Amino acid sequence: MNDLSSTPNPADSGGEQPRKQRKPDWIRVKAPVSKGYHETRKLMRDLSLNTVCEEAACPNIGECWDKEHATVMILGDVCTRACAFCNVKTGMPRLVDPMEPENVAIAAGQMGLNHIVITSVDRDDLPDGGADQFVKVIKALRRETPGTTIEILTPDFRGKMRAAVEKICEAGPDVYNHNLETVPRLYPTIRPGARYYASLRLLEEVKAHDPLIFTKSGIMLGLGEQRLEVHQVMDDMRSADVDFITMGQYLQPTPKHANVEDFVTPKAFAAYGSIARAKGFLQVASSPLTRSSYHAGEDFAVMKAAREERLAKEQARTKA
Repeated sequence: MNDLSSTPNPADSGGEQPRKQRKPDWIRVKAPVSKGYHETRKLMRDLSLNTVCEEAACPNIGECWDKEHATVMILGDVCTRACAFCNVKTGMPRLVDPMEPENVAIAAGQMGLNHIVITSVDRDDLPDGGADQFVKVIKALRRETPGTTIEILTPDFRGKMRAAVEKICEAGPDVYNHNLETVPRLYPTIRPGARYYASLRLLEEVKAHDPLIFTKSGIMLGLGEQRLEVHQVMDDMRSADVDFITMGQYLQPTPKHANVEDFVTPKAFAAYGSIARAKGFLQVASSPLTRSSYHAGEDFAVMKAAREERLAKEQARTKA
């Protein structure tokens, strides 16, 4: 679920780091060792592609890569931001790879993907924030693997959001994801380079430009947020007409990153999920190991069916 930013400072500087909390049983996963995992890793290396699965240290990498599902991270592996939760390295990125769009399409074809998730690092150094590369990747996929549905997870395009969103929406992704990541109160320490309401406006802009594009957003739990704050984030997302919410447990990548304040239980995640469904989201994913692209293809199918069912009911009411 990590917004792709990186090597941050701890919540407070100086002094001894608190002891890292022991992970509860429900958050532990096996180390990736399968044949499918190694084949996926080799394909990414052969095509010079980065994945958020590796760079953000996703706990689900073994399961997803065994099934040949990988979330490709375009625009390099160096981010211009330094969020307190993300494991992607920060610095001055390299030049944009002109072969990247074609290589992404080749990977999708070789893996036989029905659904692909494309994300990126923040590229505040680029005039358009990297929007043009997203467009090129979408077009390459439409050309080479027309049967693949496309989900993108973009940064906030700080200072150039409207033009970037318009350009990307014109390319026609099936799902546009942008994560709010946490509650507004925690932004100054957890996501200092971003603004909560700017991210909400981005999601609104997507729907304003093309109401048929599914929108998706997610938050991490365990950073010190309060229950009612999470409920408010849900309401804010619904006000922006977000279709799909993901909620997962924050895991501290290194001692330099923000501390885990709480390991939220599976029961509590289930309760949050029930509340989100009652608020009208088309699809909800809420569990300790939920991440933005975890089971994305299956979730897209469920979300699409839910929209069709809702539209059918609305048409039936109109005729009655």
